[in-house]
Parts: sequence; structure tokens; C-alpha cells
Amino acid sequence: MNLHEYQAKELLQNYGVPVPSGRVAATAQEAGGATDTLGGVAWVVKAQVHAGGRGRAGGIKIVKSADAARGAAEKMLGGRLVTAQTGAEGKVVNRVYVEKACDITKEIYLAAMVDRSIGRVAFLASAEGGENIEEAAAKSPDKIFKLIIDPATGLEDADAGKLAQDLGLSGMQADAFARALASVYKAFLENDASLIEINPLAVTHEGELVALDVKMIVDDNALYRHPDWQKLWDEAEVDVDEIEARKFELNYVPMDGNIGVMVTGAGLALGILDMLKDRGGEAADFMDVRPVATRDQVAAGIRMLLGNSHVKAILVVTMGGGVLRCDTIAEGIALACKQAPGHVPIIVRAAGTAKEMAELALRNQGVDVIFADDLADAADKAVAAAKTSARGKGRK
Repeated sequence: MNLHEYQAKELLQNYGVPVPSGRVAATAQEAGGATDTLGGVAWVVKAQVHAGGRGRAGGIKIVKSADAARGAAEKMLGGRLVTAQTGAEGKVVNRVYVEKACDITKEIYLAAMVDRSIGRVAFLASAEGGENIEEAAAKSPDKIFKLIIDPATGLEDADAGKLAQDLGLSGMQADAFARALASVYKAFLENDASLIEINPLAVTHEGELVALDVKMIVDDNALYRHPDWQKLWDEAEVDVDEIEARKFELNYVPMDGNIGVMVTGAGLALGILDMLKDRGGEAADFMDVRPVATRDQVAAGIRMLLGNSHVKAILVVTMGGGVLRCDTIAEGIALACKQAPGHVPIIVRAAGTAKEMAELALRNQGVDVIFADDLADAADKAVAAAKTSARGKGRK
């Protein structure tokens, strides 16, 4: 789950990370009023979308009057902000964040993330933060410092001090950085985060450290531990199918191809996507079915794929084992197909527990599917079907 900047800042502020005073606004009038509430002589109006690169795309404006804040907000709200991370369609701006501007002397990049290669939390930091951090990292990778945290000891003062020194901080600034680092680490662990990125963590003219921009991603598999997260979920920022998939506990990511994919296992799904690509096909999605999925949840996933006008064929790969059986997947397919006659070709590769029962169930119920002998055969048939399918006419 991606958090908006203002949500991430509110959360980090509760852990002691210093952030500028700010207000969320859904209208231009509210944006103008926020300047009076905040006080000061200059403010920053920021489009709130789940994407980086907002500054270069015109989604961040410095203003020096309430009228200017209203004008900047009016241009952003309701429009689509196109950045390097949004794709050509961009994202609709439904809110802006107005905060007091800061005079800064130094921009630091700081991020906490999961290093999946070793299964530990790691910090990345650079003394050259700001909009050009990607370019700076590519040109001078030696200027990116990495601190891996041992879960047995946690973040140690000596490591925090060494990282502050590497970034050119000393004295009170180094102490403030160490406190911010500890706060970010605690917030990361307690909120099941996969990323907290502060860019920049700015040093002001007064010598204080302030988090000027924050990107935060939390693991929505941990929603049961954080009921308050429901208010953070912004459905306007999420694809409609992703919302539907979440209701049925399906792991789903939309893609740009025309082959709908449903697979029992994330690693297997990634392998299937590669196989389709190697054969000249393009997946329309990544859909991973949980080991404890029910027939109705599987049916919901198939209905989503059948309802996608871009999908010309569907590939279902089920490896029955443990809790989830192949016949459960088959029952879900049958249920969805009966509700959508004249569907696109559906290729099924089943293996493992209840494979024979699954195939028998589909045949006995007259469900129009194509069975594959192995993964390669399944990928070949899916690519071929997508090329010849006439959407809405079914398969002859």
C-alpha cells in the first residue's frame, strides 16, 4: 500500500521525525486558507499522487501569497499529472498538500528498505539528495552509503554516527541525524513497511534537519495488525481491478498485455510471465492465488480477467499441493465461465493434487477450456490463442 506524502509525514512525525507544518486541501479555496493557518511568507503546494518526479512535472510549486496558492492548486486539482513514474496517462490530482517553505543549505537522501538478498533492513544514504539523486547514484555509486541492520542488535549508535560522518554531518546535526535514523527505523518495523524514502532530508539555514518529502510503502498483508490503515487506503489512486482483487484476497497487478494470467504461486507466476514474453506474448496482469483460496475467490479472479476488454486469452496454471487443490481452481473457473458465456479462450495447465479431478470436472460441466501438457505447451497455446482470438465470439 502506497501512502501519500502527507500521510507518511504525519506518521513519521508521530515517531519524532521533524517535518514542516502543512495542511491538506481538496479545493483551491482550502489551499489558499492553509497559508493563513500555517503562517509564514512562502509555502509549497504539492500534488498528492502516488508517483515520484512531481517537481519536474509541475506538481510542486513555491508560492508567496494566498492567491498564488489558490492559483497553483486550481491548476493541479482535477488535472492529470504525468511523471516518469505514472505512464503516459498520468494520475488525477484529487488533493494538494500546502506546507511552509524552508530555506535549505544541504539536501540528504535517506531511505530504509528491505534488502531481500539477505533478509534484513538496510539504509541507503547520500549527501547529494534532491531531484537528481538517480543521476547522481548512476554517475557516482561510491557516494551512496549503505548500512545493513543486524536484527539481533538493531540500529546501534556507533553505526548511526558513522553514517552521519560519511554524509558530512557533525556536532548537533550529526546527533539530530542519528535521532531521525532511529525514528525512521522504529517506524519501519512497527508499521510493516517495505520502503521509507526521505528525499530530501534537508539541513536548513538554522542548522536543523527536516524531512521535506517522504515516500512510504507498507505491506497491506499486515492490515489485520493495523486496522487504522483503512483510512489510509486511497481508492482513487488504485486501479478498479486492484480494489476488486483486494476484496477477494488475490495478489493482482495490472499490466499492458492481452493474456490474462492466474497462477498458484508468485514465483511460478513470474516464470510464466517470462515464458510468455519469450514466445512473443504479453501478459495483461500478474495474479497470484493464495494457498487457502476458495472456489468463489478463484471465480472472482477469472471474472476480472474475462471482464478486461484487452484480454484475448486466459492462462491458468495450478500446481495442486498442500491446502489448495487443482479441483478448487477448476470449480472457480467453471463458476465464472457459466456466468460469462462466449468467453475468450482459456488455457489450463494443472498438475499435482486432484489434477485428474479438476480436468474431469471441467469436461463434465462442459466448460470450454484448452488443456496443456506442460508449462511450455501452456505458454505456446496461450500466445497462439491471443493472436487468433476474436474478443466476444468465443472459441470454435
